[in-house]
Amino acid sequence: MPSMTFIERNGNARQVEAPVGLSVLEIAHRHGVDLEGACEGSLACATCHVVVDPAWAPKLAAPTEDEEDMLDLAFGLEKTSRLGCQLVITAALDGLVVRLPKTG
Repeated sequence: MPSMTFIERNGNARQVEAPVGLSVLEIAHRHGVDLEGACEGSLACATCHVVVDPAWAPKLAAPTEDEEDMLDLAFGLEKTSRLGCQLVITAALDGLVVRLPKTG
């Protein structure tokens, strides 16, 4: 099974199983990672904002215009910021690394 790593707000790396077909948000919730997702993945907020490791960013599909609009609302936006609800695990993303942004 693929895995991914969350870099938590305290800097700790947490590697977890990442089943194909689940979003980064769903995986975070499954493993008790502190990623809110207030709209439950309906692309109506930015509370599942993650920062993708720069080595992984080029391997992801480009964000949609709707995702970019929601990211504009995120605190601490960075060049590789994405919404966890929009990143769906595939076999090619085995090993994905994302960092939880610092809260304001």
